Amino acid sequence: MATYESEFKQYATKWAEILDRNAERMKRGSYSLHWMNTDKASWGKRAKPSSRGLTYTDINHVPGYGLIPEKATWLNFAARGSVRDEYAAEMPIVDNYTLVNRDESWADNVVTLYEEAKARQWNATRDIPWSELERLPDDLEKATCQLCTFLTEVEFVAGDFPAKWLYRIPQDFLEVKSFLVTQLMDEARHQEVFRKRAIAGGCLLHASPGFEWALKAIIDAPTHTMGTFLLNLLGEGLVLSIFRSGEMIAKTHVDKEIFRRCLQDEARHVSYGVLELKNYLDHAPDRPAAIEEMHRFADVGEQVILTSFTEAALVEPVAILLGGGLDKIDQGMEGQGRLWKMSVEEYLQRCDRAGFSRRERCTIPLESPWGQN
Repeated sequence: MATYESEFKQYATKWAEILDRNAERMKRGSYSLHWMNTDKASWGKRAKPSSRGLTYTDINHVPGYGLIPEKATWLNFAARGSVRDEYAAEMPIVDNYTLVNRDESWADNVVTLYEEAKARQWNATRDIPWSELERLPDDLEKATCQLCTFLTEVEFVAGDFPAKWLYRIPQDFLEVKSFLVTQLMDEARHQEVFRKRAIAGGCLLHASPGFEWALKAIIDAPTHTMGTFLLNLLGEGLVLSIFRSGEMIAKTHVDKEIFRRCLQDEARHVSYGVLELKNYLDHAPDRPAAIEEMHRFADVGEQVILTSFTEAALVEPVAILLGGGLDKIDQGMEGQGRLWKMSVEEYLQRCDRAGFSRRERCTIPLESPWGQN
């Protein structure tokens, strides 16, 4: 409280002058009406809805609103496109707005993904037919609950990461902010649905040190782009492969529905990550240096994520589900090997699309570790 008081008292000459000026004018019974002056505004240039309604794309077509600066210099809450220049001297600076370079967070598909995310929100309480959940044999139910425990951990950090950066993005990049809010909502729902599934089926089972180190590597990434690479391209990309294999892994129609709905959400997050990295590299002042720095980060990050995806608490339950039971775990491990190879190849393809080839430097083996014996 003392710090809060001190900060605002330090700037009292600015905000108190505004207060005094406004109060004095009101005492005189005078109106300002300065806000009706449209000389510096884009008055009369009206946005028109498209077939989908009135989207960010539609309003950004109006001159004066869609120009996204390479660097944000307005580190407060004033809306992009509003009349704000003449008030700059009296406005506060929000120190937390540190993600000021457009190419640290922008992706060319972010507006489209935002619209899609709004249209495809679902409710983990109402839209999953929980009353129809079938009781599975003990080994399959334990495997399902363990997988859901893992996914609950993963989805927690998948929400924490965008939250960590959300309040650092200034108003000029509001489209990115808006999309990240939908990602937060998606991940909150995923954490909810997997937690519910585990408890509805028996209980949450084992947390894992390997999971925790991988998730810490994501949350501690030094830049937003690097963290997005580790979370969306690699981590969520591998989870996406699990969801895509839901027809083989899920043993009830309820579980299939959960995986299907989460799949559509994760696909958006992965798509954003690919194009964010592409945009970052395409606009880097020194592209070779930027690529090499990303490689250095990936060299470490891949290995930490690999720690998670070799944990028995993940590999074994998925193998049991793929095989169809504990007694068929060996056959399941063969299927797990195919899933591993597919997942790594899809990750490398995403890197290729972003203009960041990891094929010669990838530290994750294309063949599963248990398939190399």
